[in-house]
Parts: sequence; C-alpha cells; structure tokens
Amino acid sequence: MRQWRAEDIEPYTRYFRDQNRAQYFGGKRNADDAWRHLAMMVGHWQLNGFGYWAVEERITGTFVGCVGLWKSLDWPELELGYWIDDRQQRKGFAEEAAAECVRYARNSLKSPSLVSYIASDNMPSQKLAAKLGAKYEQTIELVEQGPHLVYRHF
Repeated sequence: MRQWRAEDIEPYTRYFRDQNRAQYFGGKRNADDAWRHLAMMVGHWQLNGFGYWAVEERITGTFVGCVGLWKSLDWPELELGYWIDDRQQRKGFAEEAAAECVRYARNSLKSPSLVSYIASDNMPSQKLAAKLGAKYEQTIELVEQGPHLVYRHF
C-alpha cells in the first residue's frame, strides 16, 4: 500500500474503461473522468488525512488496485472499500490490504466504527468482508447506487 503517483493514471483509467470491472466502484468512466476520480482520491487524503491507498505488488511494483477508507460529508460512518484489477484478483491483495485498513481505522484513526457498503450482487466483496470478520447488519438504499448491504467490521 502506498500513496498515489502520476503513473497510476494509466492502469486506473484502464480499470474504469470497462463497466463490468468498474460497476461496483462508481461505474465506467472515460479517461478524463477517471483522472478526476483519482484526483478526488488524492484530495480526500489532503482534506481528511486518510483515504484510499494505491496497492502494488511488492516484488514487481505493479499497480494492482486500491484499498482504503472513505468518509464523505453525508456518509454516516467510516467506510472500507476496495477494488483489484481483474487480472490480479484471487492473489490475496485485497484481503491483505483491507485487513491493514481495518487495523489502521481502529488503532491509528481511533474510529468508533467501520463498515463496508457492498452491492447486493457483489458476492466476492461480501465473501471478503466476512473473511475479515465483518458481519452483515442490514440492507440500505444508497442514493444513485441502489441497495447495498452493510457489513460491520466494528
């Protein structure tokens, strides 16, 4: 896990070109919108002191996705979210990085709670949340994103 770099825009944009890949992280975006979204990620760090980290493979330094913590103005609680490039999935990147985020939220940020809002048809994310120890709590309706399951990490 590391901070964002300018060269991350190419793989970031590639991920968001495909609706099937990006459907659970805001949907398909053109290159300019992907750049703006990445800039928003960096801005979240500046405004809140935490956010999403870029995730890379240790040995090669290959960018594989992002995992992190999010708190917008209208969000009721701190959220853990993640996406890993489909070519890098099932290698443990999301689990390792998400577990570190849970520890960071609890120990460094001293957050009173942490949840993941997961689309009802996103089975891999539901399985990962459960593997991390999160418990399904309820289903809520997110404006513009539809029904999402609330998984409580703590």
